[in-house]
Amino acid sequence: MALNGRKAQAARNDELILEAARAVFTADPAAPISTVAERAGVGISALYRRYRSKDDLLQKLCTDAIRTYADIAESAAKSQAEPWEVFVSFMRTALDAKAGSLSIRLAGQFRVGEELQAQLPRAFESTRQVLDRAKAAGVVRADIEVGDISLMLEQLQTIEVGDEARTNQLRHRYLKLMLDGLHASRDEIPGPAPTWKEIGSRYEQAVTPA
Repeated sequence: MALNGRKAQAARNDELILEAARAVFTADPAAPISTVAERAGVGISALYRRYRSKDDLLQKLCTDAIRTYADIAESAAKSQAEPWEVFVSFMRTALDAKAGSLSIRLAGQFRVGEELQAQLPRAFESTRQVLDRAKAAGVVRADIEVGDISLMLEQLQTIEVGDEARTNQLRHRYLKLMLDGLHASRDEIPGPAPTWKEIGSRYEQAVTPA
């Protein structure tokens, strides 16, 4: 059912706000919320009607991002294709969805709400299923864990060279090199994989002494 004029405009404003917020806070996590309103072309009052604070807006951005990633991982976990093909497709799709792009910039900048917390186990479990199937098939090295995948995707998102097309090309170039390294190998990797607790702890806000 089509939205009426007022609701359609509100939905459009929300889309503009979120798009602007991703760009603004990816570039500068410390940017004020007024910068988002200016970039989105909406009044600050319209933004505050939808998001009461910068914290609420950051939670929404990261919740949407982890939900999208979890959807991708769940889809891959259900695939009946060859395990290596599934794993490679999963990594490429997650990269294109910009998985990890917000984590590396916004971790620790906001409190983690219930909605975000609810998505994390789903993302972890689906990724584990994809990875375990690939390891069981002998196509991915046995010492790779979910935390490795999370940090690899974050590292790829830090690549920014030239325009968007060139950046995307280079990210996939280095993903291919990573995938080659993830293929089953007898060489030992130094150090243990990052734990889920280590990765999640980055979202804990620092407490400033009174």
